[in-house]
Amino acid sequence: MKQLAFPFLIAALALAGCSSGGVGHAKNSPFAPPIATRGHHSVDGLEVGHRLMAAGEYELAIKAYYRAAAHVGINADVLSALGSANIKLGRLGQAEKLLRQAIKKDEIFAAAWNNLGVVLMEKGKFAEAKLVFHKAYALDSGESDSIRDNLRLAIAKTENNSYTEENNSDFSLVRRGSSTYQLLSTP
Repeated sequence: MKQLAFPFLIAALALAGCSSGGVGHAKNSPFAPPIATRGHHSVDGLEVGHRLMAAGEYELAIKAYYRAAAHVGINADVLSALGSANIKLGRLGQAEKLLRQAIKKDEIFAAAWNNLGVVLMEKGKFAEAKLVFHKAYALDSGESDSIRDNLRLAIAKTENNSYTEENNSDFSLVRRGSSTYQLLSTP
């Protein structure tokens, strides 16, 4: 009797795997649904990262930007976004490196130039920041008030070497468009 039960058990398991739903596809199944491979598009990692930045979730934004890099490659948008997130986390050295790489990939990316200027201002490199903001302002054709304000602040800092707490400004990055950030002073 045991010899007959074994072949039937094997046949029953094989047929169960051939059902249209497969194992674990019932609505009340404890197993995860299968990965959709057709007809479904994933959410843009850059957009997810931008939303996380707006929510103040900078570490999660970095992870989203890395996922975007895995999908679209390491381009100027991804590098600039990573640089912006690192600025918000106070990682100025990493941010500067990433933003300089972004500029190498796209020399006319005004937001990357602007964000590099933010890093340089935070590091106290006012003269270089002034040049960088000037470049960003020229690339932006003077259309951005925030880049113009950054340039004015950098000029003021280079002309006034006495940098005190009274004239210390708080900076924040603001997204412009779908994948760029700009520096704005917070009141």
